[in-house]
Amino acid sequence: MSCHTTDFKGSVIDALQEAIERQIPSSQAEVSGGGGHFSINVTSSAFAGKNMLESQRMVYSAIAHLMAGDAAPVHAVDSLKTRTPPSA
Repeated sequence: MSCHTTDFKGSVIDALQEAIERQIPSSQAEVSGGGGHFSINVTSSAFAGKNMLESQRMVYSAIAHLMAGDAAPVHAVDSLKTRTPPSA
């Protein structure tokens, strides 16, 4: 994408959410922010048995392509929270 970050704030949020939900099984991602800085909350049963660092690495791996390069739409993730869903 060769747009400026201000041109596609909504689609960057959508792209983050879609990348996470596509790569992490049974995940639900909530993304907010703009201007290259985002907050992400992810709930997934895939995090069960993993520590916080392992879970966060899964999320960063899913969005790495959006953070790569000088013109990347994502400059920073200011807040990243991962959790497993409540037991049914």
